[in-house]
Amino acid sequence: MRLGGERPSRNVEDRRGRSGGSSGGRGMRLPIGRRGGGLGIGGIVILMGVMWLLGMNPLDLLTGGGQFAGPQQQGQTAEDGVAGTGDDARRDFVARVLGTTERAWEEIFTREGAQYPHPTLQLFSDSTQSACGQGAAAMGPFYCPADSTIYIDLSFFRDLENRLGAPGDFAQAYVIAHEVGHHVQNVSGTLERTNAERAQLPDAEANELSVRVELQADCYAGIWGHSIAQDGTILEDGDIEEGMNAASAIGDDRLQKQSQDHVVPESFTHGTSEQRMRWFRRGLDSGDLAACDTFGADRL
Repeated sequence: MRLGGERPSRNVEDRRGRSGGSSGGRGMRLPIGRRGGGLGIGGIVILMGVMWLLGMNPLDLLTGGGQFAGPQQQGQTAEDGVAGTGDDARRDFVARVLGTTERAWEEIFTREGAQYPHPTLQLFSDSTQSACGQGAAAMGPFYCPADSTIYIDLSFFRDLENRLGAPGDFAQAYVIAHEVGHHVQNVSGTLERTNAERAQLPDAEANELSVRVELQADCYAGIWGHSIAQDGTILEDGDIEEGMNAASAIGDDRLQKQSQDHVVPESFTHGTSEQRMRWFRRGLDSGDLAACDTFGADRL
């Protein structure tokens, strides 16, 4: 990616090196809500709903890993593995990518007669406090709708390359664009609506609805890619392939096969590798919001 001429976003908050509170080995302290104390069956359903809302896989409760990356190893730093060298370059890369998403979605919202409210992106190391609870690096990047903020520990990008086999700066940018896609869903009311629907559904149907939410965020990431491709100055040879490879690397089937050597389709909450690549490509080729209607699609 050629980002030198792009305006960096002013909405990046860098909290690396600051204490976010110890997670005590328990991962994220999720807000269970007002419906009681312990985690009975009802509490687990609520917890799964909250995890979905944050873009996480509820199976992580059992496997201990994040949707994108497993537990961080001691000695990792937030600066490892991201495009560029040095603290300023790493932050600058993220800020410029976020800036391209702001420009793309501002144009789209303007065409729809609306104003695009920018999300915040917080860089953190190890753990951080969000309006959705305490986040940990092992969770991978996530979006919190309660504060309209994307949270990223940059060590994830090293895991994306080394553990998940998805190298490249555009692969990293795709991850950011996917989380921005959740922000678009939030401001458009999709997250609130689908979360309410999920609460009324059996587990298998609730999981299928989660898949539709995630695949739409992938399609929205593709719309961003379509937008930045129009001026012909940002994308380089191989960038699209890097994004497609990243979408494949984080498919539920591939992650489950990697972590437990078998797949459980009814537990999928983000979609298969093939589905994630297809919906990312759909947004990329069309640049059209209507093409991202995963909720009306007969075939995902």
